Amino acid sequence: MKPVVLLIGKLPHVIGNVAEQLDHLPIQWLGAHDQPEVVRQLETEPRIACVIMGAGLDDQIRGDLIGIIAALRPDVCIHLKDRASGPDGLVPFVERVVRMQVLAPPQRAAAAV
Repeated sequence: MKPVVLLIGKLPHVIGNVAEQLDHLPIQWLGAHDQPEVVRQLETEPRIACVIMGAGLDDQIRGDLIGIIAALRPDVCIHLKDRASGPDGLVPFVERVVRMQVLAPPQRAAAAV
């Protein structure tokens, strides 16, 4: 079963474009572009491994969503994209987060000698 990643962005088509460009990754992509959709996704999909939020949303909205996500799913990591890299930085950011946080094998603690 593929891990599930919830992408949150300002516009629905942006999220679809990210999922299309990263369809080579073994991920099930979910998208949301407003608070009701975020809540619905979190309440109906227990397998969400992480949430990645784009930079196009207003800071107040981003803050509100962080609070909602943390309250509903304290087990899920939330990753916020920076604004400096611009819209073209979204796909590389999402790919880095997914490869490092979702797809990477768990690190084992080094055995004490």
